[in-house]
Amino acid sequence: MTYRHVLLLSAVCVLALLAACSGRGPGEGPSELMAIVTPPHDNPFFKAEADAAAVKAIELGYQILVQTHDDDAHKQDQIIEMAIAKGAVAIILDNAGVDASIAAVQKAKNAGVPSFLIDREINATGIAVSQIVSNNYQGASLGGQEFVRLMGEKGNYFELTGRESDSNAVTRSRGFHDVIDKYPDMKMVARQAANWSQTEGFQKIETMLQANPGVQGVIAGNDTMALGAVAALKAAGREDVIVVGFDGTPDAIEAVRAGDLKATVLQPAWRIAEMAVEQAHQYLTTSETGQPEKQSIDCILVTPENADQFELFRRKEQ
Repeated sequence: MTYRHVLLLSAVCVLALLAACSGRGPGEGPSELMAIVTPPHDNPFFKAEADAAAVKAIELGYQILVQTHDDDAHKQDQIIEMAIAKGAVAIILDNAGVDASIAAVQKAKNAGVPSFLIDREINATGIAVSQIVSNNYQGASLGGQEFVRLMGEKGNYFELTGRESDSNAVTRSRGFHDVIDKYPDMKMVARQAANWSQTEGFQKIETMLQANPGVQGVIAGNDTMALGAVAALKAAGREDVIVVGFDGTPDAIEAVRAGDLKATVLQPAWRIAEMAVEQAHQYLTTSETGQPEKQSIDCILVTPENADQFELFRRKEQ
């Protein structure tokens, strides 16, 4: 973690403490509560979402309630109920399932608490006020194109996919294949779900390598799995295998700089979380956001040539 990251995360903690202790935000009058709910923060992507939303909410004068649902829809329901009971005026949510989360978002709406979804959509419209997501298909197409280029348009490869209940896993895999499958000399010899996990990514690549030792590439639905693949390939003495990831995590960008990971696709998670809070504030102030419910934000390809331009799921400030 860089010194800049330490300062940023420290600022989040200090601002949250001040807001909680004073009961007032930067503006006049008592501050209202905004709930920020994401998957677990051991994944840096979700931690960045929560931090970005927290910084922006406090800046706009809100107290914050930050919770993680651990991709458990039942736990998410309990957190939403708690947020309602605590008088939250809005919920920023990276949800626990496209179908399993509909009831929780509806419950919040019924209680008069608007929800603003980030990263993952739900399979319903008219319940959340906003659903702001990365353009996963566009990003996966970028990653697929770079993977094909790096592979020289031919060779055997593995694919690591994410959690099956997560619509992003399906969309990214489709985006990869809509590009890669156009090249007849690119052959997927094995595909395994590693559930967004670095440990599972390592284990699945270890197993797949035993059956297909001559593989030339690995494409992964997120950077955590990709870094697990890199570690497994290093352990097997196969550092020649090309690995491409997705998300643009700080660790992955460092691995791109080092040449261990050949490319990744950055999701602008920081900006998406800020947008959700800004739209929540506007909605609470004016009863509208000025934006459509479904919003898609383009991703950015990160290679060794431009890796120094990015940090913490965003482009560095110039």
